[in-house]
Amino acid sequence: MTDYDIRLLDDSEYRTAHTLFRGTLHHGPAPDEQWKFARETYDEGRVFGAFGGGEMIGTLQSFPSRLAVPGGAVVPHAAVSRVGVRADWTRRGVLSALQRAQLRALRSGGDVFASLRASETAIYGRYGYGVATRYRSLRIDRRKAAPRTRPVGRVRLVEGEAGERIAHRLFAELSPGRAGTISRWPAWWSLNVRRVAAEENIKIAVRSGASGDDDGYVAFKVAPGRHDSSEEKPTTLMVLDLWARDAEAWADLWLFVLGVDLVAEVSAFGRPVDEPVEWLLGDRRACRVTEETDETWLRLLDVPTALSARAYRQAEPVVIGVRDAYLPENSGSYRVAADGVTRVDDAPELVLDVDVLGSTYLGDVSFTTLAATRRLDVVDPSALARADALFEVSTPPWSGTFF
Repeated sequence: MTDYDIRLLDDSEYRTAHTLFRGTLHHGPAPDEQWKFARETYDEGRVFGAFGGGEMIGTLQSFPSRLAVPGGAVVPHAAVSRVGVRADWTRRGVLSALQRAQLRALRSGGDVFASLRASETAIYGRYGYGVATRYRSLRIDRRKAAPRTRPVGRVRLVEGEAGERIAHRLFAELSPGRAGTISRWPAWWSLNVRRVAAEENIKIAVRSGASGDDDGYVAFKVAPGRHDSSEEKPTTLMVLDLWARDAEAWADLWLFVLGVDLVAEVSAFGRPVDEPVEWLLGDRRACRVTEETDETWLRLLDVPTALSARAYRQAEPVVIGVRDAYLPENSGSYRVAADGVTRVDDAPELVLDVDVLGSTYLGDVSFTTLAATRRLDVVDPSALARADALFEVSTPPWSGTFF
C-alpha cells in the first residue's frame, strides 16, 4: 500500500501543479502575467498529479507533438515536461508512480514516442529514456571572425507579432525535418517567443532569396556590455532560434548576425553538432565550442510501431531482444532488416533495455559503442556490425526545440 494517489488533473488544479513544479526548481509561484501565458500550455488529459495527505505532492505533463525519424516519417510524439515531486515526498516512489501512469496513458492515446529534456541525467534512464540527440553551444569572437563571404539574399528585421507569425509559419514548413526534429504546439510560441520577446527585447530577422519568398529566420537578443575593448563585459548577441530552408539561406542568416555592429561576441545555444559555422569565418579559431551535451532523451512507447516507422540501410538482418520493465508488452525479440521489422520468437543476437534502444534509434550512437561500454548484452558478436549498418544515418539527429 502507498500513502499517495495518482490521477489526471483538471483545469482548476493546473496552477497548483505549475507552482509545485516551479518550487522543485527553487522558484516562487509565477506572477499573474506570466501565468497567463503558461496556462495555455496545459492540455486536458495530459497533466498528472500525485496527492498525499490531502495535498498535491508531485506532477508531470506532456505536450502533443510529432517526431521525425530516419527516412522522413513523422510519428505521434509526446513532449514530456514539468516533472517534479515536492522535496518532502522524494525517494518514496512518487515519481515512479507518476511515470508509470503517464507512459501507459501516452501509449494508450496513440503516442509512439515520448521525449524530454533532463535537468538531472541520473533520473530518466530507469523509466526507459535514453539520450538520442546532442547539441553544441558556440561562442564567436566577432572582432576576429572575418567572414569569408557576404550575404547573397535579403535579411530584414520584422518587429513584434508580425515577426512571430512569419517565424511560426516558416518553422511549420521546415520542421519536422532532419531526424530528431519535432513539431511545436501552438502554446510553445506564446510562452517561448511572445512572452519572452516582450520581456527581453527579442528580435526576429527573416531571410528571402532571389524569388522574394521567405526561406529562413533567426531569433536573437543582444545583452549590452561595454562598447569598448573590454574583455570583462563584451556586448553579446545571442542566437536563440535559427532555421533555414537550404544552405544559402542558412549562411545568410549567420552572416547577418555576425555583421551586427557594436557587438563583440556572438553566442548560440542548442545548435546541431555538425553545423559548419566555423567554415564561414576567415579565422575559424574565432569560433569556440563552449559545450556539447545531451539534448533529446527519447522513450519508445510502442516498440514495434517505432521500429517499423524508420528506414534502415542495406545490411544483413539482426534480431534484437528488448527489455521494458514499465511497458512489458514491448519486451520481446524483433528481426530488423532493410525491408522492415518483424516481431519474432527467435533467440536474440543482441539484448538491451528500452532506454538503450532509444539511444540507438535515431542513429546518434552505434551498437558497438554501447556494447563497449557494457550497455547491452552481446550474444552473437557479428550482430554488432549488422546492427550498426542497419541503423546508420548520414546526418546526426537533432531537435532544436527546448521545452
